[in-house]
Amino acid sequence: MSEQPGTFGAELRRRRTAAGLSLAMLAKQVHYSKGHLGKIETGTKLPGTDLARRCDAVLGADGQLAALAATCQTPSTRSSTDVDAEDGGEVWVMSMAPDGTSSMVPMPRREALAAGAPALLGLNVGAQVSVDVVGHDATIAAFRSLFEQVRHLGRTASPSVVLPTVIAQAHTLRGMASTAASPLREDLLRLAARYAEYAGWMTQEAGDDRGAMWWTRTAVTMGNAAGDTELATYALVRQALITLYRDDAAGTIDLARRAQAEPRTSRRVRGLAALREAQGHALACDYDQCQRMIDRAAELLNDTDGTVPGGPVIGSASVASADLTSLVWGWCLHDLGRPREAADILDRELPALPETARRAYARFGARRALAYVAAGDVEHASILSGQVLDSFTLVDSATVRHDLRRLTHTLARWRTHPSVRELYPRLSAALRTPLP
Repeated sequence: MSEQPGTFGAELRRRRTAAGLSLAMLAKQVHYSKGHLGKIETGTKLPGTDLARRCDAVLGADGQLAALAATCQTPSTRSSTDVDAEDGGEVWVMSMAPDGTSSMVPMPRREALAAGAPALLGLNVGAQVSVDVVGHDATIAAFRSLFEQVRHLGRTASPSVVLPTVIAQAHTLRGMASTAASPLREDLLRLAARYAEYAGWMTQEAGDDRGAMWWTRTAVTMGNAAGDTELATYALVRQALITLYRDDAAGTIDLARRAQAEPRTSRRVRGLAALREAQGHALACDYDQCQRMIDRAAELLNDTDGTVPGGPVIGSASVASADLTSLVWGWCLHDLGRPREAADILDRELPALPETARRAYARFGARRALAYVAAGDVEHASILSGQVLDSFTLVDSATVRHDLRRLTHTLARWRTHPSVRELYPRLSAALRTPLP
């Protein structure tokens, strides 16, 4: 076995010549210019992540080129384990302004108690509420129905619209549980944990990873108190989504595997963890392992309706399990440097999404647009990008912004193309708009 060269450019050149490809031939397959690839081979330009993955796929490097390219990038100032750090007795207070806007403010627990933090809300949501066990079923049913309505709203609206209600209901349910007797106490806590977990997801969508993990840990604490350990495992899947968007393949795979290893985990959550592991392997350009996890996820998810004992569905409720598996496979194929295959699958699956699933459409639609531009079809990629922006402006998702930034960067190479010239101002304006 030959010694691996120390630079991406040198290894790219070695593999290209070994495959009998000229620079022009490789450039045509990855849809970059010959001059650009030449500068990368000589080390005068650094490889982008997408280009490295396409070269990896074309040259059959099994992730080695992608891994080598990662060493060229500026390392993150924050490791993947930081999102799991404790907050040192910190609480988060929701502040509501007179104009209707709201925000979550971190505050040391002692300061919050001294300041009378509930007063920041303008109402005393912390008051204890007595609940008669006679109304047990009706109470739980009402809050569960409200949760489904709020989650439905979250598919079509910005986190700033959804979070105040979710947070208030989680707080109210926990307060009610503190004075209730069993089994009502456990049911209230279990539902409060679901609200808190969803608050974590909406907080991540608002661009706050730290706050997202705080709410997820709060959900785990309440779930454990109610005898529901499922959320503790699902928290690993949620954390893996944060590492995924940091392009941390190893961290994503590790967290997803830990979730699958929990012996009491439902098939639903193990299936979702397998999908997350597949996405981690795609980041590492490991096609075989990625496909194996997709197959495992399909097996686990296809025989479950998504429900778990004692609470609403965990994970996406807007996309059927089989459809979700196919959508994630299309997502992965783009990261694996196979954009045409990714586009074909996403073309087939996206039209099947419910009209109300605007957040899911924006997320996978942005990935489809990326696949088309990577495959060299700039015209169609621009059309699809416009459709994604229609949904994005409604849901204002930080995770979708991640792919839209990549899309903007990639399309910049075709700024003179008529369709790109027309789209670019709108795309740039959307990304300049601050998250609420």
